[in-house]
Amino acid sequence: MGDPIKRIERRSRRAIFQAYLESARKNGAKTVAVTDGDGKDFTFQDITRASFALGGAIARLTDKNERVGILLPTGAGAVISLFALLSRGRVPAMLNFTSGSKNLLAACKAAQIGRIVTARKFVDLANLDKLIGELSDAVDIVYLEDIKDQVKPRDKALAIVGPFLPGLLSARSDPDAAGVILFTSGTEGAPKGVVLSHRNIVANIEQISAHVELEPSDKFFNPLPTFHCYGLTAGALWPILNGHPVVFHPSPLQTKIIPKRIFETGSTVLFATDTFLSQYMRASDDGGMSSLRIAVCGAERVRDETRQAAEKRFGFEVLEGYGVTEGSPVLAANQPGDIRSGTVGKLLPGIEARLEPVEGLENAGRLHVRGHNIMKGYLSPDNPGVLIPLTDGWHDTGDIVHIDDEGYVSIRGRLKRFAKIGGEMVSLAIVENCASAVWPDNLHAAAIMPDPKKGEQIILVTDRKDAPRSLLLSWAQSHGVPEIAVPKKIIEVEEVPVLGTGKIDFLTVKTIAENALMATTARVEEPITEPTTKVEKEHTTDEKEKPAAAIKDSDDAAPAPANDDMEDVKDAAE
Repeated sequence: MGDPIKRIERRSRRAIFQAYLESARKNGAKTVAVTDGDGKDFTFQDITRASFALGGAIARLTDKNERVGILLPTGAGAVISLFALLSRGRVPAMLNFTSGSKNLLAACKAAQIGRIVTARKFVDLANLDKLIGELSDAVDIVYLEDIKDQVKPRDKALAIVGPFLPGLLSARSDPDAAGVILFTSGTEGAPKGVVLSHRNIVANIEQISAHVELEPSDKFFNPLPTFHCYGLTAGALWPILNGHPVVFHPSPLQTKIIPKRIFETGSTVLFATDTFLSQYMRASDDGGMSSLRIAVCGAERVRDETRQAAEKRFGFEVLEGYGVTEGSPVLAANQPGDIRSGTVGKLLPGIEARLEPVEGLENAGRLHVRGHNIMKGYLSPDNPGVLIPLTDGWHDTGDIVHIDDEGYVSIRGRLKRFAKIGGEMVSLAIVENCASAVWPDNLHAAAIMPDPKKGEQIILVTDRKDAPRSLLLSWAQSHGVPEIAVPKKIIEVEEVPVLGTGKIDFLTVKTIAENALMATTARVEEPITEPTTKVEKEHTTDEKEKPAAAIKDSDDAAPAPANDDMEDVKDAAE
């Protein structure tokens, strides 16, 4: 066992708040730890005092070990609320405010959450009044503004003395106890709670630190949501626990503002997804993002075109990370100066892996992982509050991967994203990669639909205005890609739907494909009164009768509607 693994094991035996206090002492009370969305700086002293004071007030409203929801955007408010709960032995549950009341209520049921911490300012800016109203029927909504008014003199005294006597004045949490609860997306059923222990989170931070070497002067920029494990662990806790300043931005959707803030703050490390990074670069002036040294992208495959644009226009490297929420989340990542195209680098130190064969697939298998960063287990709405542990510590990722002799990991796709066409398995990721090669400036997503002859067919949804299938077929033939991997039909839309986490919303993509095919089928079944050579415009089922996606397997094109962006969130409550 190598020294890095021993160090990871040793340093992971800490609670999250304990690890934070050690970082605060090491880096100095007056050192800036966080720059918020409004440009306000927070030193370690500011965060520590606010955490102790807020923690004391929250403690009077909650019970020890109670699971408390946090419904806030990325910012100092979310981080302080997290530390405040941890300081008093409560378990923060990070809630996705973009997922809708149905999923949020299911999440609260699964984790037995009776209180949610949020802020009136955030609710107003994000237009979440209706959502809060629906949630308040089932849980208590606690506003940060009200908690501030309930801070008593003893809480302020705790804020001053707490950092000097943390062992006496803060909770002594077992590293193996629940530290944070996050939730699956809910796109394949009701969301499940993912219970991550203190050790899970701290171990993953230590694994990342051992794998990706940072410069002493690095400054992080994180616009990703803290309700997503990548935005929480890598984008917030990794820099803070390692003493690197982090600039928060409350919404990854503000593509024109973010490049300017990166330039103004002199940030050197950016967290993003391939989709968001591409948008930021297109919106930036040449050299506008040149302060960056690296961009770390997760949640989706990084395209070669994205890396080339980053290097050519701005001079920074794009590292691709791979992970799952159940892994806290990072499992593998490229390293600066060691980017092997088509791979996500090597597994982080201390992570065991095994591949299980999948019928119909060669030279790849279903990935199972085990390590100190792998979750304690799931919480399900079907059995609220009851932890469903892993068997022998192994987690089935559901991803199909190849690991070469040197340890480099290639992601072939999720097992659920393989189509079986005429008995052959086809990865939707390959379909999307081909489309990206032909139309690199556009976003593409593939969906599986039934096919009466071959069992299944592949439909491509794209925001390319003119996307003839013949061009895609020609490219595939000239590059040795089998015709079976060319989508049978192409649907043109104004925007490919993206989740708040930066991932493509494949559930909505599938709905778009289903609606377009149904509309086409309905037209085919109608009596034909005159010859026609063009596919007519599709129509949605809503009352506005907007034109929907254009579907085609020829060179015809038709307009499509815009999807509404999530309301821009500009600020978090202080």
